[in-house]
Amino acid sequence: MVNSVVKKIDLGDGKVITIETGKLAKQADGAVELRLNDTMILATVCAAKDANPGTDFMPLQVEYKEKYSAFGRFPGGFTRREGRASDYEILTCRLVDRVLRPLFPDDYHAEVFVNIILFSTDGKDMPDALAGLAASAALAVSTIPFNGPIAEVRVARIDGRLKINPTFEELEKADIDIMVGATIDNIMMVEGEMNEVSEAEMLEAIKFAHETIKVMCRAQIELMEEVGSTAKREYCHEENDDTLREDIKAKLYDKVYAVARSGQGKHERSEAFKAIVEEYKTQFTEEELTDEKKALIGKYYHDVEKEAMRRCILDEGIRLDGRKTSEIRPIWSEVNYVPGPHGSAVFTRGETQALATVTLGTKLDEKIVDDVLDTEKERFLLHYNFPPFSTGEARPQRGVGRREVGHGNLAHRALKSMLPENFPYTIRIVSDILESNGSSSMATVCSGTLALMDAGVQIKKPVSGIAMGLISENKGTKYAVLSDILGDEDHLGDMDFKVTGTRDGITATQMDIKVDGLSYEILENALAQAKQGREHILDKLLETIPEPRPDFKPHVPRIEMMIIAKEFIGAVIGSGGKVIQALQEETETTITIEEIDGMGRIEVAAPNKSAIDAAMEKIKGIIAVPEINEIYEGKIRSIMPFGAFVEFLPGKDGLLHISEIDWKRLETVEESGLKEGDTIEVKLVGIDQKTGKVKLSRKALLPRPEHYEDRPYEARPNRDDRPHRPQRPERRRD
Repeated sequence: MVNSVVKKIDLGDGKVITIETGKLAKQADGAVELRLNDTMILATVCAAKDANPGTDFMPLQVEYKEKYSAFGRFPGGFTRREGRASDYEILTCRLVDRVLRPLFPDDYHAEVFVNIILFSTDGKDMPDALAGLAASAALAVSTIPFNGPIAEVRVARIDGRLKINPTFEELEKADIDIMVGATIDNIMMVEGEMNEVSEAEMLEAIKFAHETIKVMCRAQIELMEEVGSTAKREYCHEENDDTLREDIKAKLYDKVYAVARSGQGKHERSEAFKAIVEEYKTQFTEEELTDEKKALIGKYYHDVEKEAMRRCILDEGIRLDGRKTSEIRPIWSEVNYVPGPHGSAVFTRGETQALATVTLGTKLDEKIVDDVLDTEKERFLLHYNFPPFSTGEARPQRGVGRREVGHGNLAHRALKSMLPENFPYTIRIVSDILESNGSSSMATVCSGTLALMDAGVQIKKPVSGIAMGLISENKGTKYAVLSDILGDEDHLGDMDFKVTGTRDGITATQMDIKVDGLSYEILENALAQAKQGREHILDKLLETIPEPRPDFKPHVPRIEMMIIAKEFIGAVIGSGGKVIQALQEETETTITIEEIDGMGRIEVAAPNKSAIDAAMEKIKGIIAVPEINEIYEGKIRSIMPFGAFVEFLPGKDGLLHISEIDWKRLETVEESGLKEGDTIEVKLVGIDQKTGKVKLSRKALLPRPEHYEDRPYEARPNRDDRPHRPQRPERRRD
């Protein structure tokens, strides 16, 4: 007998989410099964009983995995089983992690593992919008300390109407697509993309999402009460020394405050802070300065540094590098910095620097996406790299991590809507961060814009980006919004709010909030200040390059595109690909063809325009429809006693009868001087409606001689014209 508890959440429009616990994965600390139509997600959570020694942070690990069987598919590859996480799965993990992490108690350091698995889907409802709710519900029914519950929803604006958790099909029509995570009281996370919307429209979407999130949170509270998990486990993961804490604050606060308001650079400031701590440690003997004491000194000093930095900003309006709250760091940029790529740019803002390169390729360079619910091809790629030397760290560079995927995705969203329509090239932007002290993802957006313009990509509008911060106290009654935040201001502050956009509106955003009680008024002020910063940065970009270059650089492969009727696709490809292969060989081009929306899309790429023109001319000939009285330049393919066969269009032959070669009477074709391989002009004079055979004439293009006598050619008698023979009588069979 299964003893489970079920809760239902009505989203309207016939959508009902069902959360059930007590049926599956009962050995986990918490487990829930979430269903929406045919979408089923299992979320589990397990936490260690105690923290590992020396751990002073929240060791949370969130994993999201989609089973190919959920959509009735086999995985690709030789092993035919799920492998490393896809970018989509990584981005979904990050969406969940960023909401959950700030809500664990500050002194809770036990390892927590959240696993979210998609077991079923119909390909209509988007599972990433449900993952956060499932994870929070699993925590809610466990005894793990957690200051939730939370929920996440996607809100989209479709035809002017806001909608919660749209389907894949509905989302294609949206001009706002954001994911919002929140508790019942506070917004915790926002991420998404928009089509140049205003700050007010974005706030409206966030508020709309929060109303549904409140309903989801209440349902989880009811679930906790029914399960009996409102009482959480007791723990003790920290041992504190209040005397040491007070001593450090009393002796070091003034020194730290003086450095915090000195306006020094990142490395000078770091060395000054380090010297203060090292000097304090000298008062202890080696025996007294145990590893445990060192850890406590580091922890309490961090609190002093945080307090000094915040007081410096809130009381005096002075930031760590000496700027005012709305001031942007000095900016310089340069395009065409690297000659090899098709476009390049360096963007430097303060101590953050990004080198972006653009490569333009053909359709063959597209990225093939083979995820569970996504099997498309991508023609715009943006890759973000964050090497350790960018922050002066002496450590090896490993593979791409979740941070790189997330930052690259934000920049990708910021720029993709500004790419030209029907652009024939595949575009790859690579952003390498060479220095980092705050908002390298926004530097990627700026350097990416410059590199695209340097490459001659006719983007609709340039895009800039800025990272905003927040220092607040007393639940937001006193606060300061910071423009263009430093790394330390991000780490020690209460909000990291990135906004990208053109001069006409927002294209993408990412916001993480680390405090309770952030009002919409503060958000509105932050957005307004961010707009001023974006426009300032945009002006700096346009000083470097005011508009895209009018043409591509000489070493960019040339591509032209042609749309043809669907029925001609086979003719261009030919049997077994013979026609298209011959075209590529003859013209030294690369030709790709595919069916899109019931039409054929052809792309021809080559190093020079003459090769493309030759290929395009041949393709036009293949798809051309023969027309009576049109004049064509054709090639004689074969000579016969009764005339010549002429290829007047690629793959299309017509008969040039001996009587249509010249006005004078010819006994043989050879008398005209024509031979195989000759190129001649002919006129199409007839098409047999039954057989489709084409009749050509050369004579019609020659001047008619005077006193011309039209004598018909003698033709061999048809079978029907032969003399009649009487039939023999049939023999009788007796």
